[in-house]
Amino acid sequence: MDLQSLFSVSGKTALVTGGSRGIGEMIAAGFLANGVKVYISSRKADQCAATAARLADSYGGECISLPANLADLAGIDALTAQLREREDHLDILVNNAGVSWGAPLDEFPEVGWDKVFDTNVKGVFFLTQRLLPLLEAGATSDDPSRVINIGSIDGIRTPIFDTHSYGPSKAALHALTRQMASKLVRRNIIVNAIAPGPFPTWMLSTGVGTGGDVEGTDWSVIGDRNPRGRVGTPEDIAGLAIFLSSRAGAFTVGEVITCDGGTVVS
Repeated sequence: MDLQSLFSVSGKTALVTGGSRGIGEMIAAGFLANGVKVYISSRKADQCAATAARLADSYGGECISLPANLADLAGIDALTAQLREREDHLDILVNNAGVSWGAPLDEFPEVGWDKVFDTNVKGVFFLTQRLLPLLEAGATSDDPSRVINIGSIDGIRTPIFDTHSYGPSKAALHALTRQMASKLVRRNIIVNAIAPGPFPTWMLSTGVGTGGDVEGTDWSVIGDRNPRGRVGTPEDIAGLAIFLSSRAGAFTVGEVITCDGGTVVS
């Protein structure tokens, strides 16, 4: 019942999609700092490789870049093949890769619907499906594999931005989490979701008008609107992911856990 046995993830192998920046990078860093071998994936190969090298240098351990476009089956199958060449099992899959699209309701385009759902919902389903053999290979009743889907509070409450497909896609992902959890729990694969609120990410910076300038955004202004009086930190999101991946989280199944400083409940 000590902290090490309850929360240790050391020696595990994880894949974090969308791991080159934002919440994915935060989770990857938390895993690396605690002894996990981490693969990260994103669409941009150069950025993915640079982040992997930086994280490995900062936290030690192995961080390997496997770039892929997870919005289509070709990219999903390519990533699966790369991982199978390197590993005979996978302990943790973090489905974090996601996109958004903003436009006024009267002008919202079809591509803004299809691109978001292809990545945020379809991509999560088929990547998890393709990786089931690796997830099952090392899983036991005492130490099941974990799948963590990164949803959003915008899938729970009404979004404040004109991202008309994003909230519905995350609500669908929350539903998919529960459905997959019910099917996979008896195969020693535990599925849960995290619904983050405001974190200092590229995606949120585009929504608040700073155009992807994460460093140049005054996050304190956004944090002042949050019940906790701040935006989320890497420790907040990585800590929750580590809990869900550890022995302490082994009986938590099919949940959508907010990590939002109290936004939804307030």
